[in-house]
Amino acid sequence: MEHITLLIGIVIVTALVFDFTNGFHDTANAMATTISTGALKPKVAVAMSAVLNLVGAFLSVEVAKTISGGIIDESAGIRPEIIFAGLVGAIVWNLLTWLAGLPSSSSHALFGGLIGATVVSVGFDAVNADKVVMKVLIPAVAAPIVAGLAAWCATRLTYRLARGRDERDTAKGYRAGQIASAALVSLAHGTNDAQKTMGVITLALVAGGVVAPHSDPPLWVIVSAGLAIALGTYLGGWRIIQTLGKGLTDIKPAQGFAAQTGAATVILASSHIGFALSTTQVCSGSIMGAGLGRKGGVVRWSTAGRMVMAWGLTLPAAGLVAGGAALLADQGDWGVATVAVLGLAVSGAIWLASRRKPVTHDDLDSRDAVAGAEPAGVVTAALQAVAPPPAGPPAAAVSPSPEAGRAPAAAAAAS
Repeated sequence: MEHITLLIGIVIVTALVFDFTNGFHDTANAMATTISTGALKPKVAVAMSAVLNLVGAFLSVEVAKTISGGIIDESAGIRPEIIFAGLVGAIVWNLLTWLAGLPSSSSHALFGGLIGATVVSVGFDAVNADKVVMKVLIPAVAAPIVAGLAAWCATRLTYRLARGRDERDTAKGYRAGQIASAALVSLAHGTNDAQKTMGVITLALVAGGVVAPHSDPPLWVIVSAGLAIALGTYLGGWRIIQTLGKGLTDIKPAQGFAAQTGAATVILASSHIGFALSTTQVCSGSIMGAGLGRKGGVVRWSTAGRMVMAWGLTLPAAGLVAGGAALLADQGDWGVATVAVLGLAVSGAIWLASRRKPVTHDDLDSRDAVAGAEPAGVVTAALQAVAPPPAGPPAAAVSPSPEAGRAPAAAAAAS
């Protein structure tokens, strides 16, 4: 029993480490557009998001119950070693995609890790396939599409209501709306994502015989999971914020407000009914929808394509890593120790690689810095030909200076 207690302690610590990586990996979901439009300074934005993530962790336990007693059969012989291997697979994939600046799904990394480790150690019968399909795979496909359509409609409506108004006059109001909607997304993120770690810890406690099957997470589990994700959020995943804030599309305040409102609505609704969807996919879909909703908006489709590819790889990749870890962990104490050492070594190597080209909040303070900017591409060019961007102010409204008039002539003469 002493060995099991020690192992459960290791699993709990590893789960909180995953929760921490989930926080800085997903900070961009709530704050990327708010930072990119200048509604909030980067440090202020992540501090506000961290506090609301902590508050959101106390609002519901429905998603936690989906994890602890939904996708994995608690009575099928699940052991703490299996959960530990699943968490290692999820952490490694989270760190790899963070290094690449790709907003992949921390949630699906966790699901893939747990499923891969369970299949290798126990077999396919220990996975509730119907729950995986209904509460993981279908939401994974539907959520970004629904959020994108909602953000597209909200963006079109927003610009229609503000038609004829100077963009500079409305920007201040939209930025205030962005702050409110970003707070709502942060609250929703804490409600959905912090619960996943609560569910994993509860599953470990059930596997070790500490709590009864189908129990709600104890209060100390809720508090520790909320604190871990809040701390990770405060440290800020600047690489992914850079990708979502500027690398995917150029966001104006009105678009940011529409995208965040649509994303928060989808996340909160799914949390209420226990869908453990990916907040990353929801927010990314909302940003793309908002980018297309503005007349002449630009979406960088190659960046979007890399994101979608990462989404598709997350479940199987995390599952493969976790399956290998489970094979080792099944060998006994030395196997668990080996998995821990290898996990630490890989995580350390990824961190050292990130130091070669660090990204900090100072890199996001420049409004003109476009991370990973690239040509708009054929699709965007075609969309812009059909719906060109709004025209700038008439030439007559600006009285050119004599020097400005002479400059083109001088350039023509030089050529």
